[in-house]
Amino acid sequence: MSKELPALRAREIVRILQKAGFVRWRQKGSHLTLYRAADHRALTIPVHFSRTVPKGTLLALIKQAGLTRDEFFSFVE
Repeated sequence: MSKELPALRAREIVRILQKAGFVRWRQKGSHLTLYRAADHRALTIPVHFSRTVPKGTLLALIKQAGLTRDEFFSFVE
C-alpha cells in the first residue's frame, strides 16, 4: 500500500464502511451517522457529495471505525 491516500468522495467512503459492517443510522443535514452493532461504534461522515473528503478527515474516520488503513482499503473493489 502506498503512503498516499486516494481522494475519496463521501459516497465512496459510505460504501466501503457498509462493507465493513456499518449501516446507515440517521442523517441530520449534511452529516450521515453510521452504526455497527457488533462493537457499538458510531461515526459521523460529512456528506458533501460534490467534494472529496479531506485526507485528515478520512484518516480520522478510519481510526474511529476501528480499522487500519490496509483493512479499510481491503474493502475497496
